[in-house]
Amino acid sequence: MTSLRENLERVEAAIEQACRRAGRSPSEIELMAVSKTYPASIICEAASLGLHLFGENRVQEFAAKAADLAALHGSGSVATPAEHTAVHLIGHLQSNKSARAAELFDGIDSLDSLRLAERLDDAARRLGKRLPVLIEVKLSEEDTKSGLDPGSAEAEQVMERLPDLDHLDVRGLMTIAPWGVAEEVTRACFRSLRDWRDRWDSAHPRLSLHVLSMGMSGDFPIAIEEGATRIRIGTALFGRRKKPEPTQIDEAGEE
Repeated sequence: MTSLRENLERVEAAIEQACRRAGRSPSEIELMAVSKTYPASIICEAASLGLHLFGENRVQEFAAKAADLAALHGSGSVATPAEHTAVHLIGHLQSNKSARAAELFDGIDSLDSLRLAERLDDAARRLGKRLPVLIEVKLSEEDTKSGLDPGSAEAEQVMERLPDLDHLDVRGLMTIAPWGVAEEVTRACFRSLRDWRDRWDSAHPRLSLHVLSMGMSGDFPIAIEEGATRIRIGTALFGRRKKPEPTQIDEAGEE
């Protein structure tokens, strides 16, 4: 039994326990494996264990990794169900990289401005695809975090404009809880995202915000109890990474 398999079994057991406490079914929870900084071979191994959704942090890093994945799959040296896997960008995306991101990724989970939305829509149109996106919401005061301020005028503009961007498939919201805070602060953050989802669902019926992506290796049980439908797990599956620089934390999507 590999360590990845053992780690996956531990994570799945923790998901089941959190769901029992919350009166939910584990089938309601989508597990995203955050594979940033890990090689293509690790994604292949994870896919062979049944994981099908992966999160990557940077456009340039995944561009190189995508080529490695194609080579591994084409060589037949690994049994990778590539047609059943999807890779989403979870890190902060600069609008000048939107075209490349739309080409590389199966979804963008860090939409945080009207300008980026319009550029992604244009890029998806040129590619002839409809691109799944999540809106990243900033619910902490940390300068290193990205995301829309939910009470801002721009957030309202984004919600008004998104239904008319035909090549974006808006599926829900994403947030990152504050680092190193008390459990009640983390819980309040997740509850706030759920509340904003309900508010925007009511105010903008043309949107369907059914995905709540919140919770990482250190706090996903709390996120499940507060309504998460997608959790982003990296460290608990793949092991501890090299500690990022403080200015990189906002691009992490998972610690």
